[in-house]
Amino acid sequence: MKSRRILIAALVLGATCLLVPAARRAGAQNAVEKRFDQLDRNKDGKVTPDEFPASEFFKRLDLDGNGEITKPEAAKALMRGVLNDVRTPATETPAPTGPTPSEAPVRQGPRPVRPGDHGVGRLVSDLAFTDLARKSHKLSELAEQRVTVLAMTSTSCPLSKKYLPTLVDLVKTSGPGIAWVLVNPVATDNPDEMRVAAGQFNGRAVYVHDKEGQLAGGVGALTTTDVIVLDRSRTIAYHGAIDDQYGFGYSIDAPRYHYLADALAALQSDRPPRVAATEAPGCTLEKPARTVLPTELTYHNRISRIVQQHCIECHRDGGVAPFALDTYDDLVGHAGMVEQVVERGIMPPWFAAQAKTDGEAGEVYTPWANDRSLAEAEKQDLLAWIAGGKPEGDRRDAPQPRQFAEGWLIGKPDAVFEFSEPVPIKATGVMPYQYVVVETNLPEDKWVQAIEVQPGDRGVVHHVLVFVSGTDGDVPDEEAEGRAGFWGIYVPGNSTLVYPDGFAKRLPKGARLRFQMHYTPNGTATTDRSRIGLIWAKQPPQHEVRVAGIVNTRIRIPPGADNHREEAVLRLPVDAAIMGFLPHMHLRGKACKYEVTRANGQTTTLLDIPRYDFNWQLLYRYLEPLSLKAGDTLRFTAWYDNSDKNPANPDPTRTVRWGAQTFDEMHLGYIEYYVPQSEARQSISRKE
Repeated sequence: MKSRRILIAALVLGATCLLVPAARRAGAQNAVEKRFDQLDRNKDGKVTPDEFPASEFFKRLDLDGNGEITKPEAAKALMRGVLNDVRTPATETPAPTGPTPSEAPVRQGPRPVRPGDHGVGRLVSDLAFTDLARKSHKLSELAEQRVTVLAMTSTSCPLSKKYLPTLVDLVKTSGPGIAWVLVNPVATDNPDEMRVAAGQFNGRAVYVHDKEGQLAGGVGALTTTDVIVLDRSRTIAYHGAIDDQYGFGYSIDAPRYHYLADALAALQSDRPPRVAATEAPGCTLEKPARTVLPTELTYHNRISRIVQQHCIECHRDGGVAPFALDTYDDLVGHAGMVEQVVERGIMPPWFAAQAKTDGEAGEVYTPWANDRSLAEAEKQDLLAWIAGGKPEGDRRDAPQPRQFAEGWLIGKPDAVFEFSEPVPIKATGVMPYQYVVVETNLPEDKWVQAIEVQPGDRGVVHHVLVFVSGTDGDVPDEEAEGRAGFWGIYVPGNSTLVYPDGFAKRLPKGARLRFQMHYTPNGTATTDRSRIGLIWAKQPPQHEVRVAGIVNTRIRIPPGADNHREEAVLRLPVDAAIMGFLPHMHLRGKACKYEVTRANGQTTTLLDIPRYDFNWQLLYRYLEPLSLKAGDTLRFTAWYDNSDKNPANPDPTRTVRWGAQTFDEMHLGYIEYYVPQSEARQSISRKE
């Protein structure tokens, strides 16, 4: 009966395609192309059985029988009345379309956004303004303080009125070195009410009635609850909400996140804020012409800040990058290379698919605490500066130098464990992974709140994974070690794991630390003696941080395969909160993604990496942990290129299987997580 319906539909649709006007056929063609693009998940111009596992229809669409469908084949199938009868198979979950504007949630709190889209890192012009007492001010005068806070407010906006007591408390309790400016950009607000509001600050804050919106527009304010924090060089260091206590359609007794207070604490300690940009739900302001940037684009007034935000963590003297970019001459000397890697999208190193873009301002909402990606405006400005002659500009516009701690980034460790003997590194070629075991000789279990791995020679250490082995001297097999997960990590640009109060990792009594070392010879023979520093938690934690791996040790990648797919799943035996992901493949790794299928059958993509690069073993850390339930299933899918078109491929003629060395392959999706205290004895990494 089903086959008969398909045949009838094919005949009817085929006849219809011959009779309808050309315009309607063009519309049908567009629909075919749209459906093809939906099925072509890896965007390689063809659909394979992995992408469309409905064998009943696949054979009908595969007109030449070569095991793949191209867009021209799909078009021919339309003319034969086949494609319109194709439906998404039961095993495929359609991508959610999301709410329409009329269906947007009525309750909305602050959402983190990509800092570069929200003005963070920009120079603000030296704006002049007059306060309620008719006293004149300039931002450059306030910049004598360590930071300047410009907090939008209003005596008529309900959310601004709710936040006024919070601002009063923050001003009252803030330490020295902070200048506070309350900016009211609502022209019709009552002057008497503003004077009453200003009086609550007891002279510790400047209150400005910004009738024309020049000050609010000049710093890029978007709502009447927005806060912009400037450093001494008038660089925007934070732009966002005060906290999350109030928003559209809700109020809570106490905030869960203290965005502004946390940002100020970080800046006063010469650290960048962990969350540098959020939305600030409030009454929306008009968007006048911005005066955030001077007209001329120069190194000192713009480009140096982009490099400081995104590059010099690695590209500086003592950093892990091959050359420095922290001076004008350095950047000019390497401008050609910078232009190439920025245009190709491989620097700064961040390979997650772009998060959702929303709003008139085009902000990118990111769930990641360590999102390194350039905002489109940053990318355009950097490339325009290079193409425009690379003007240096006025040194007085330069940003504050970024400070990097000497010695240990986590502070003085409570314990340090180091290689007993140096590892010799050859000058050229490649080296297989080296494994070094270090004894801890701990007399008791320890809870660890901060971990830092320090390479002995940063010039040759590519990445380090540290595993905890037992006291019996046995080294676990690779599958067991993969499922158990790494304990410490070093990758370029990330050598520390620091957890907030109440979170820690356990280091068992007498444990051995097993270092997996990936060395990359740099032309000079040398030695390496790496070490790890630990800070103990002050008390047993509320949550134990763990790492598990979603592992497939039975991978088999055929010779010449340019888009081979493998997957592994992990069903959660307990509730868990996911803190981050670290995918691990080798030289044939091409792309990967993490998904979760909930108990109700809904599948959601958690992390999509369309371009995987073995050279960057990145940890993608959530701003806010993702809560999952027992019974939810995590899936790690990866694609491999074992063809001769992959220039890193050691041998495209070989069937590739699981192995520790780079000429073998791995299929390993690490997950950093914690479980509720009531279930702390259980682990999600046990093999089902």
